[in-house]
Amino acid sequence: MFTGIVQSVGRILRLEPRGGDVRLHVDTADLDLTDVQLGDSIAVSGVCLTAITLEARGFSADVSNETLAHTTLGKHQAGDPVNLEKALRLADRLGGHLVSGHVDGVGKVVSIAPDGRSQRWTFEVPAQLARYIASKGSICIDGTSLTVNEVIGNRFGVNLIPHTVEHTAFQARRAGDAVNIEVDVVARYVERLIGGGEGSRIDEAFLKQHGFA
Repeated sequence: MFTGIVQSVGRILRLEPRGGDVRLHVDTADLDLTDVQLGDSIAVSGVCLTAITLEARGFSADVSNETLAHTTLGKHQAGDPVNLEKALRLADRLGGHLVSGHVDGVGKVVSIAPDGRSQRWTFEVPAQLARYIASKGSICIDGTSLTVNEVIGNRFGVNLIPHTVEHTAFQARRAGDAVNIEVDVVARYVERLIGGGEGSRIDEAFLKQHGFA
């Protein structure tokens, strides 16, 4: 698990084709890897990957075809910036929200507009993901925990303060760019509770009691 609080902006060193999928090599910049071991998880722009080699300031991970097909990782090129976060420890502060590192789909940047010293960003997501996004709810974009301002159809807006822009890969993003989207996991479980399917028979009184209806 992760928090969506980016710890460093690294860069893609190379994507190495291997047996039909890819081995990704990442320069982790100033991310402290002294407490990371082989097999540990690191989120790369919101995608949970397993470190299979470690160096002083970098690691490599194997990326499956499933991950390549449903995230932006396969579209990256050498030199591209990526948001990095090490896996959450039980004693860590939960500064953002609970993030699994399992990307739900790829969205795109629609527009970026100044708003005082901050910026208003509008994103578009596939229609099947829009149902999980709510005003003032949490969303994870390229591994960054953000609060949704408004939702209109399959588009939603967020506000990025200067610190977020300066300390994440958002500084390199432009309108039209693809981004990894992970919706709030609570929304998925609520849908499972309410939406049906075998094993999900929960009465209306229970849902109201717990704030789900």
